[in-house]
Parts: sequence; structure tokens; C-alpha cells
Amino acid sequence: MNNRALEGSVMFGTSLGDLPRLRNCRRRRISSYDKRGGNRDWWDFNPGDKKDIAVIETPGIIRHIWMTMWGEMRHFTRKIVLRMYWDGEKEPSVEAPIGDFFGCGHGIIKDFWSLPMTMSPQDGRAFNCFFSMPFYKGARIEVENQGEKSHTFYFYIDYEEYKQLEPGFAMFHAQWRRANPTTGWGEDDDYTKKEMWEKLWDTPTNPDENYVILEAEGKGQYVGCNLNIDAFTPRKNKWYGEGDDMIFIDGEKFPSLYGTGTEDYFNTAFGPWTEFSAPYQGIIVNSGDEKWRWKGKNTVFRFHIEDPVMFDKSIKVTIEHGTANNLANDYSSTAYWYQTEPHAKFPVLLPVEERLPREDAV
Repeated sequence: MNNRALEGSVMFGTSLGDLPRLRNCRRRRISSYDKRGGNRDWWDFNPGDKKDIAVIETPGIIRHIWMTMWGEMRHFTRKIVLRMYWDGEKEPSVEAPIGDFFGCGHGIIKDFWSLPMTMSPQDGRAFNCFFSMPFYKGARIEVENQGEKSHTFYFYIDYEEYKQLEPGFAMFHAQWRRANPTTGWGEDDDYTKKEMWEKLWDTPTNPDENYVILEAEGKGQYVGCNLNIDAFTPRKNKWYGEGDDMIFIDGEKFPSLYGTGTEDYFNTAFGPWTEFSAPYQGIIVNSGDEKWRWKGKNTVFRFHIEDPVMFDKSIKVTIEHGTANNLANDYSSTAYWYQTEPHAKFPVLLPVEERLPREDAV
């Protein structure tokens, strides 16, 4: 094969089967290494600091991001914000608290793995992202410390540099949301009685009251999310997992993708309380006990790597909070998707005090 014919072509080489395929690009890295030649390989972020950790001015594709942080600031993963901008755009395509972006909410870090995201040992302190992030002209990655204490920051941004990218790539996006609490109509009901469950099963759903994971406009594909639920009110047998997932594509009034329960959408079954990680789905956090198996903080994830959800004009990804939206819990999420630009402006990111996790249920 004539290598000249490949100039400008993207050879992904992202699977074992593709590794022998030659690529016409250069591997590049931006990191926090000490540019003076010493070993102070970190950046300090004081309260209020907003810094570009990467500015790239050529076509390319980010293949891997690694980060870790050091400091004494409680819930720092909700107080530090990560943003990404492609091709000179003014509004970010990625905006999320840094821990939520890398897969786990509630201000918690812990070991877990998936194909695109991991928090690695020890105790989840190493954050990794393997989502591909293409750009035609350049990229900018920004970190902002909105907390009250200084934090030390280490990072790698590993990317491929190209002379040009062929048409057809969509841009990577990620967005964080929270409803604290959701509005539930059945908080005072007795869920130990069969009559209550009969009522729940026969109550029609109003999708307008669902928790919204993502709303986007344009052409693209939704590739997954993490969902964080804090069941903060002491209760017995109030299981959040009966909330159905509903995905509305291109403005449809009735969702073409309609699920059967929260645990089903996240590829588990029958009210699990075991922490579990796999390439495409898992339960990162479960805080329950034998008395109340879903008490407090729960984090689950689902990545549509093999089954992305395509849309031509718009998409709305929602999920019920309990059966027919009967429960009032603390919901937050990060959605991941690719789409053509321009994208719809994101909702305003909640201020720090409204992003902090609740104190643990007792």
C-alpha cells in the first residue's frame, strides 16, 4: 500500500486486531512534567484558579487522559470542574465535576473499571478516560478549582496529531446534571403492603416528570452515562430501581426506546446490592445494608459502546425516579455522547454548594 495515499487518513488502531495497521500520525503528549528539568511534576490550583492544562493547535484525536489530585479539600471531585472545547468554540462541549466525569459521583473516589473509564488503585485515586475525542483545528482543556483549598494536580493528555482529518467525525460531549431532590408522590406510602405495589403497578407514568439525563440537538449518537442516586430518607422496601428508562429520538412524543426498570437499563436484575464492574455496565457504589439494601449512595453506569443510540435532530434521555416517579431521591448524572457542531448551550452548571453530596443516611 502506498503510504502517500494514507496521508491525512485516520487509522484508528484501537483494538487488538488493528494494532498491526500502520498509522500516518504522530503520538503526542501534554503533561504536568516539570519543564525546568526537575521533579516538581505537578500544577498547583489555588482556590478560584482556572487554567488551561492543554492547548492543541493542530488536527488530532485525544486517545487517553490520566489525572490524579492531591490535597485536603473534602469532596474535591465535586468542587473541581473539567471543561473541554473543540475547534475554537466558545461554549464547552464537556462540562462536569471532575470525579463525575471520570465515572463516580457523590464526591466519592474508589476502584472501578469499564472500557472507557476507570478509577485505578490505590482507592480510585488515578482517573483514566479512553474515549476518543477528535478535533479538526484544535482543542483546549480547562480545569477550575471552585473549592476553598488549594489542590495539587498531575495529568497526561495523550493524543494523535494529523495533518488533516477526513470529514465525518462527530465531537465528544459530556454533561452533568442534578435534581435534588426529585419530586415523588409516594413518599408516605407503606411499601410493605401488597396493595401499595398493586397501586404502583397500575399507576400510569407521566414522562414529563422523569429525571432527565440528557437533552441534545443536532446529529449524533448517545454513548452512555453514569447515574448517582442518594436514597436519603429512611424507609423500608422503597426500591428506586423500578424506574423505567425512556429515550425520545428526533422529537418523538412517545419514546422509541422504552425500558422496564432502572436496574434493567444498567444491565443488572432483581434489586442488586453487590458492587460490580464490567466493560459496559456496573455498580460502582452501593451503601446499603441488610436492613435497607439501597440506603444512601448508589452509583451505576451503562456505556453504549456496542449499541450507540443514533439521532438525526435531537435526543432526550430520561428515567423514572421510582415506579411512575413515586420517590423523592437525590439524582445526578453525567451523560456522554458524540454529535456534530454546533451543540445546544448546556444548562448553567450548579454552584459548588448545590453540587455537594448529602451527608450519609443513617
